[in-house]
Amino acid sequence: MKLVIQRVKKAKVEVNNEIVGKIQKGYMVLCGVKRGDTEKEADYLARKLCNLRIFEDENGKMNLSIKDVNGEMLIISQFTLYGNTKDGNRPSFIEAEEPEKANKLYEYFMEKCKENGIKNIEKGVFGAHMEVSLINDGPNTIIMEK
Repeated sequence: MKLVIQRVKKAKVEVNNEIVGKIQKGYMVLCGVKRGDTEKEADYLARKLCNLRIFEDENGKMNLSIKDVNGEMLIISQFTLYGNTKDGNRPSFIEAEEPEKANKLYEYFMEKCKENGIKNIEKGVFGAHMEVSLINDGPNTIIMEK
């Protein structure tokens, strides 16, 4: 699994001009599932993500987690994180998990984030064409992979 985490002031996702997910301060997370990923990878990344300390404390140091600031998460499924462009100019998505398995692990990952203390988690629509907009706080972008 691969996550692209952006610390945001706010973010939203729309499908067919309808807002399907919206958060204030927190993380907008793109989540890619690779062929062969299991609940083990999802458990690890959910724990790491929920305890990641990239919010600033009173001294301006990145020392606080999303739980410490009562932040929210918008988690978007993103198979294109596994787009391979080594050969040619058109990406190959052979490394991405098949949709049914990927969706199951994506949903499992969000549940694990809730179990790890995140109170509000919003999401996109798996497999849909989505329009994602955000106000990046920093900018502060982290990539995690397991």
